[in-house]
Amino acid sequence: MKRVFPCVVLLSLAFGLAACGSEPGASPSPASTERFTAILLPANEVPAITNAEAGGSATATITFNVTKDSAGYVTAASMDVNVTASGFPNGTALTNAHIHPGAAGTNGSVFVNVGLSAGEVTFPSGGGSFSKTGIALTVDQINTILASPSSYYFNIHTALNPNGVARGQLTRAQ
Repeated sequence: MKRVFPCVVLLSLAFGLAACGSEPGASPSPASTERFTAILLPANEVPAITNAEAGGSATATITFNVTKDSAGYVTAASMDVNVTASGFPNGTALTNAHIHPGAAGTNGSVFVNVGLSAGEVTFPSGGGSFSKTGIALTVDQINTILASPSSYYFNIHTALNPNGVARGQLTRAQ
């Protein structure tokens, strides 16, 4: 009997320590942000823009809001976009804005749509800014972009340039 007692105590202690060291399910971690910029130029479009909107430019700041579980896997994400433009003809109206896959010099299909409505953003004096927040992303979208951000570009579109008027590769902000 005396030999059984130490074994029971050791087993109880082992189970107790194992239970204390385990993490609960997949509880979410606090949200984190990943910030990127893109310098949008008409010359970066493929083919380059050479019409009346060729003198414009813009800067986009893209913030990814990411939630991860206790194991570090992304469970949810959204995106906020801020764009400031100048040098476009007076009255230029944006028709959309997107993130596309593609290295500089190559075109890609729409990967993330910002969701601008035609005419929602107009630059009466050739410049201005707009923001869109809370754009939902899938886990696959955010994981793919964060794995290789420079393989993606952001661009804005106008009626005169429906395939894109200015674009720039994503660059991690400092």
